[in-house]
Amino acid sequence: MRKQKFNKRYIKDRLLTKGLQMKKIISVVLLSLFIFDPSFAADLPPAKQDPVWLTEARASIKAEKYDQAIRQLQSANETRSADWNNLLAYSLRKKQPPDLVGAEKYYQAALKIDPDHRGALEYYGELKLMNKDLPGAEALLVRLDKACFFGCEEYTDLKEAIQKYKSKK
Repeated sequence: MRKQKFNKRYIKDRLLTKGLQMKKIISVVLLSLFIFDPSFAADLPPAKQDPVWLTEARASIKAEKYDQAIRQLQSANETRSADWNNLLAYSLRKKQPPDLVGAEKYYQAALKIDPDHRGALEYYGELKLMNKDLPGAEALLVRLDKACFFGCEEYTDLKEAIQKYKSKK
Protein backbone atom coordinates (compact mmCIF):
# COMPACT_ATOMS: atom_id res chain seq x y z
CA MET A 1 0.00 0.00 0.00
CA ARG A 2 1.44 3.34 -1.06
CA LYS A 3 1.42 6.21 1.35
CA GLN A 4 -0.07 9.38 0.00
CA LYS A 5 2.07 12.46 0.30
CA PHE A 6 0.52 15.07 2.57
CA ASN A 7 2.36 18.17 1.54
CA LYS A 8 1.17 21.75 1.85
CA ARG A 9 0.05 21.91 -1.78
CA TYR A 10 -2.12 18.82 -1.42
CA ILE A 11 -3.75 20.12 1.75
CA LYS A 12 -4.36 23.54 0.19
CA ASP A 13 -5.96 21.94 -2.89
CA ARG A 14 -8.21 19.73 -0.74
CA LEU A 15 -9.34 22.67 1.39
CA LEU A 16 -10.07 24.73 -1.71
CA THR A 17 -12.09 21.87 -3.20
CA LYS A 18 -14.05 21.43 0.04
CA GLY A 19 -14.72 25.18 0.20
CA LEU A 20 -16.08 25.21 -3.35
CA GLN A 21 -18.24 22.19 -2.58
CA MET A 22 -19.69 23.95 0.48
CA LYS A 23 -20.48 27.05 -1.59
CA LYS A 24 -22.33 24.89 -4.11
CA ILE A 25 -24.30 23.16 -1.37
CA ILE A 26 -25.27 26.48 0.24
CA SER A 27 -26.32 27.87 -3.15
CA VAL A 28 -28.51 24.84 -3.85
CA VAL A 29 -30.13 25.03 -0.41
CA LEU A 30 -30.92 28.74 -0.78
CA LEU A 31 -32.24 28.25 -4.31
CA SER A 32 -34.41 25.39 -3.05
CA LEU A 33 -35.87 27.63 -0.38
CA PHE A 34 -36.89 30.18 -3.01
CA ILE A 35 -38.33 27.56 -5.38
CA PHE A 36 -40.12 25.28 -2.91
CA ASP A 37 -41.08 27.78 -0.23
CA PRO A 38 -42.22 31.08 -1.76
CA SER A 39 -42.98 32.42 1.73
CA PHE A 40 -39.23 32.44 2.37
CA ALA A 41 -38.78 35.14 -0.28
CA ALA A 42 -41.72 37.08 1.14
CA ASP A 43 -39.86 37.40 4.46
CA LEU A 44 -36.96 39.23 2.80
CA PRO A 45 -36.94 43.03 3.00
CA PRO A 46 -38.09 44.76 -0.19
CA ALA A 47 -35.39 45.81 -2.63
CA LYS A 48 -34.27 49.38 -2.11
CA GLN A 49 -35.39 51.64 -4.93
CA ASP A 50 -33.34 54.59 -6.06
CA PRO A 51 -34.84 57.99 -5.30
CA VAL A 52 -36.51 59.79 -8.21
CA TRP A 53 -33.82 62.49 -8.37
CA LEU A 54 -31.13 59.84 -8.82
CA THR A 55 -33.01 58.01 -11.58
CA GLU A 56 -33.78 61.27 -13.42
CA ALA A 57 -30.22 62.60 -13.13
CA ARG A 58 -28.76 59.33 -14.40
CA ALA A 59 -31.13 59.41 -17.39
CA SER A 60 -30.09 62.99 -18.21
CA ILE A 61 -26.41 62.06 -17.94
CA LYS A 62 -26.90 59.02 -20.14
CA ALA A 63 -28.52 61.32 -22.73
CA GLU A 64 -25.51 63.67 -22.31
CA LYS A 65 -27.80 66.46 -21.09
CA TYR A 66 -25.41 67.62 -18.41
CA ASP A 67 -26.93 71.06 -17.79
CA GLN A 68 -30.30 69.38 -17.24
CA ALA A 69 -28.72 66.87 -14.84
CA ILE A 70 -27.10 69.73 -12.92
CA ARG A 71 -30.48 71.46 -12.53
CA GLN A 72 -32.14 68.22 -11.40
CA LEU A 73 -29.41 67.54 -8.85
CA GLN A 74 -29.39 71.10 -7.55
CA SER A 75 -33.16 70.94 -7.17
CA ALA A 76 -32.87 67.71 -5.13
CA ASN A 77 -30.09 69.26 -2.98
CA GLU A 78 -29.07 65.91 -1.43
CA THR A 79 -25.70 67.23 -0.26
CA ARG A 80 -25.19 64.40 2.23
CA SER A 81 -25.34 61.76 -0.51
CA ALA A 82 -22.10 60.52 -2.06
CA ASP A 83 -24.01 59.61 -5.23
CA TRP A 84 -25.48 63.12 -5.46
CA ASN A 85 -22.05 64.74 -5.09
CA ASN A 86 -20.47 62.31 -7.56
CA LEU A 87 -23.14 62.86 -10.25
CA LEU A 88 -23.02 66.62 -9.81
CA ALA A 89 -19.23 66.56 -10.14
CA TYR A 90 -19.43 64.31 -13.20
CA SER A 91 -21.98 66.60 -14.86
CA LEU A 92 -19.90 69.69 -14.14
CA ARG A 93 -16.83 67.97 -15.60
CA LYS A 94 -18.64 66.80 -18.74
CA LYS A 95 -20.68 69.90 -19.58
CA GLN A 96 -19.45 72.45 -22.11
CA PRO A 97 -17.52 74.36 -21.04
CA PRO A 98 -16.51 72.15 -18.11
CA ASP A 99 -16.33 73.47 -14.56
CA LEU A 100 -13.30 71.55 -13.31
CA VAL A 101 -12.96 73.51 -10.07
CA GLY A 102 -16.59 72.85 -9.17
CA ALA A 103 -16.27 69.19 -10.18
CA GLU A 104 -13.25 68.72 -7.93
CA LYS A 105 -15.11 70.22 -4.98
CA TYR A 106 -17.99 67.75 -5.38
CA TYR A 107 -15.75 64.72 -5.98
CA GLN A 108 -13.95 65.57 -2.74
CA ALA A 109 -17.31 65.88 -0.96
CA ALA A 110 -18.43 62.49 -2.30
CA LEU A 111 -15.22 60.86 -1.09
CA LYS A 112 -15.50 62.54 2.30
CA ILE A 113 -18.94 60.93 2.69
CA ASP A 114 -17.87 57.56 1.24
CA PRO A 115 -14.08 57.16 0.89
CA ASP A 116 -14.58 53.97 -1.16
CA HIS A 117 -17.14 55.36 -3.64
CA ARG A 118 -15.93 53.64 -6.79
CA GLY A 119 -17.53 56.09 -9.24
CA ALA A 120 -16.08 59.11 -7.48
CA LEU A 121 -12.62 57.51 -7.28
CA GLU A 122 -12.63 56.71 -11.00
CA TYR A 123 -14.02 60.04 -12.19
CA TYR A 124 -11.88 62.10 -9.83
CA GLY A 125 -8.88 60.21 -11.22
CA GLU A 126 -9.97 61.21 -14.73
CA LEU A 127 -10.27 64.82 -13.57
CA LYS A 128 -6.75 64.60 -12.17
CA LEU A 129 -5.53 63.51 -15.61
CA MET A 130 -7.39 66.43 -17.23
CA ASN A 131 -5.47 68.68 -14.82
CA LYS A 132 -2.18 66.92 -15.75
CA ASP A 133 -1.85 65.45 -12.24
CA LEU A 134 -0.63 61.91 -12.99
CA PRO A 135 0.52 61.19 -9.40
CA GLY A 136 -2.92 62.23 -8.11
CA ALA A 137 -4.66 59.93 -10.59
CA GLU A 138 -2.35 57.04 -9.69
CA ALA A 139 -3.04 57.58 -5.98
CA LEU A 140 -6.77 57.33 -6.70
CA LEU A 141 -6.14 54.15 -8.69
CA VAL A 142 -4.45 52.64 -5.62
CA ARG A 143 -7.49 53.56 -3.50
CA LEU A 144 -9.78 52.11 -6.15
CA ASP A 145 -7.79 48.87 -6.17
CA LYS A 146 -8.45 48.52 -2.43
CA ALA A 147 -12.15 49.41 -2.83
CA CYS A 148 -12.55 46.82 -5.61
CA PHE A 149 -11.48 43.70 -3.74
CA PHE A 150 -12.06 41.36 -6.69
CA GLY A 151 -11.57 43.98 -9.41
CA CYS A 152 -14.20 46.21 -10.96
CA GLU A 153 -15.02 48.17 -14.08
CA GLU A 154 -14.10 51.49 -12.45
CA TYR A 155 -10.58 50.25 -11.67
CA THR A 156 -10.11 48.92 -15.21
CA ASP A 157 -11.39 52.16 -16.77
CA LEU A 158 -9.13 54.42 -14.69
CA LYS A 159 -6.14 52.16 -15.27
CA GLU A 160 -6.73 52.36 -19.03
CA ALA A 161 -7.12 56.15 -18.86
CA ILE A 162 -3.80 56.42 -17.01
CA GLN A 163 -2.05 54.17 -19.55
CA LYS A 164 -3.50 56.22 -22.41
CA TYR A 165 -2.33 59.44 -20.68
CA LYS A 166 1.18 58.04 -20.22
CA SER A 167 1.41 56.93 -23.85
CA LYS A 168 0.66 60.50 -25.02
CA LYS A 169 3.50 61.99 -22.96
